Amino acid sequence: QVQLAESGGGLVQTGGSLRLSCAASINIFSINSMAWYRQAPGKQRELVAGIRRLGLSNYADSVKGRFTISRDVAKNTVNLQMNSLKPEDTAVYYCNADIRGSDSWGQGTQVTVSS
Repeated sequence: QVQLAESGGGLVQTGGSLRLSCAASINIFSINSMAWYRQAPGKQRELVAGIRRLGLSNYADSVKGRFTISRDVAKNTVNLQMNSLKPEDTAVYYCNADIRGSDSWGQGTQVTVSS
């Protein structure tokens, strides 16, 4: 299993930007895939963006063109750049790692977008 630690959440106005980072306890290139999920109050956790070991990424339709997932080799992190934020992006954001079908989760970081 891998330990994950998210950072970068906070309060931002509509149209603003935030950058989330997920630090992993092992080399991120040894992980099959990593992703960001989010969970808003009263809603199910949903996939926001994912990136596979070879670099292929995917996004939820609701964030395409606004969010970008990337990896920082030097810092061993997976990042989520969030631009043009909307109130409906408000949620707790979780980092996920999939190692051969075994999931690990971070503790989550709160993102709040005010209207």
